[in-house]
Amino acid sequence: MDDTIPACPDAGPEKVFFDTLESGAFRIQRCQDCGRHVFYPRALCNHCGSRALDWVDASGRGTVYSTTVVRRKAEAGGDLNIALIDLEEGVRLMSRVEGIAPDAVRIGMRVQAGIAAENGRPLLVFTQSGAAT
Repeated sequence: MDDTIPACPDAGPEKVFFDTLESGAFRIQRCQDCGRHVFYPRALCNHCGSRALDWVDASGRGTVYSTTVVRRKAEAGGDLNIALIDLEEGVRLMSRVEGIAPDAVRIGMRVQAGIAAENGRPLLVFTQSGAAT
């Protein structure tokens, strides 16, 4: 096994994550040693320190943990929702919930991941998928 940690994100786990998004898939890392999922992409498991991280398909199913609205002028794109999402796999990530008004997003809301494009780059976003838990 190669024990070097890439010094440049253009060659490491972050690049793999974004390249995978660009190809239309949402994948996260899972540690072979402790079995826990890892997000944000990294070279070492943040739970046990192992380097044995595999890429696995994420379910994309999650729950809104926290939410806020960023108020912006209409010419700057209008109001924007920012949310912390707990995935079924046990990781939390920051994204936004689309398809509903930014101030309609609620804690406990069930959401489903999707991939959008923004400024020519892939972006992980969520849409409402069911009733609050």
